[in-house]
Amino acid sequence: MADPALKKTPLHAMEQALGGKMVDFGGWELPVQYTGIIEEHQAVRERVGVFDVSHMGEITVRGPAALDLLQKTTSNDVSKLDDGRAQYNGMLYPTGGFVDDLWVGRRGPNDYLLVVNASNADKDFEWLAECAKGMDVEVRNVSDQYALLALQGPQSQTILQSLTDVDLTKLKYYRFGPATVCGAKAIVSRSGYTGEDGFEIFLSPADAPRVMKQLLELHVQPCGLGARDTLRLEAKMALYGNDIDHSTTPIEADLAWIVKLEKGDFMGRDILQREKAEGPKRKLVGFEMVDRGIARHGYPVVEGGAEIGIVTSGTYSPTLKKAIGLAYLPLDKSAQGSEFTVLIRGKETRARVVPTPFYKRAK
Repeated sequence: MADPALKKTPLHAMEQALGGKMVDFGGWELPVQYTGIIEEHQAVRERVGVFDVSHMGEITVRGPAALDLLQKTTSNDVSKLDDGRAQYNGMLYPTGGFVDDLWVGRRGPNDYLLVVNASNADKDFEWLAECAKGMDVEVRNVSDQYALLALQGPQSQTILQSLTDVDLTKLKYYRFGPATVCGAKAIVSRSGYTGEDGFEIFLSPADAPRVMKQLLELHVQPCGLGARDTLRLEAKMALYGNDIDHSTTPIEADLAWIVKLEKGDFMGRDILQREKAEGPKRKLVGFEMVDRGIARHGYPVVEGGAEIGIVTSGTYSPTLKKAIGLAYLPLDKSAQGSEFTVLIRGKETRARVVPTPFYKRAK
């Protein structure tokens, strides 16, 4: 039975009919898996899978001061975008910590579309609206106007090309534009959260079930939150609430590449400038387990009985066939090859810092 207290996407009934195992994910009832996490994970790595990510939030920023607002509130340089181009970015507090991580796309001069994390959509909108006071800009939360499908995997271009009028060979990574998909008006972006080639398809909520049905008829594997998490972790893509939050800066989170100090003033810039110059006190690193066990989110990293760090994400990697994870460690203990101790259910277990991403697809 569906939980009436939880929000539903336009694909909820279809997901239940497909046998999706539904869970509460940040106030949304979403499928964690259909046929199994490993099977869904491998479908995306080897062929193609589709995720319902309609729970994600969408915000529009429009008006003469739209660029000024985004430059003030985010760390990446939004002025580098031209029409139809997007970027990964961090919306920051004055402390340098994350309000959220987000996709920012420029639709036209003074017209931007943001995709934000589901659980943060209202908070992000309120923060932007507050920062926009006195500026000639309109900020709108338009999340209910969009459903979002993520078609991911090496066969995603071939599958989507059969359903759309746009030449996908010309759509480069982090580019997007208007398209017709299965006769429905859409926006198609070449992006994703899996480490594979893929597309994110913005649709009206009314059109999403029809498009999903056609994808399933082309033998695309429906995938749940479980595979989404193992895929993104192998690709070392941050998860808000686990690896990044209000207490972590992009420099600490090994996301210095989205910090553009040269663009001028923005929230938290002074703190990030100092961290870049002096080095942060801690750093997010990738690790693999040396001893048996899986170090999961929240497990402490210890030395001499004292907690010196924390695991933020951890799982068994279906691609690498080993236990991997991310953890914040003191900077002087974060070098590749360094070993450290994680408490797994009270037992001291060894892990080793390794290069990331854990998985990188062949180009």
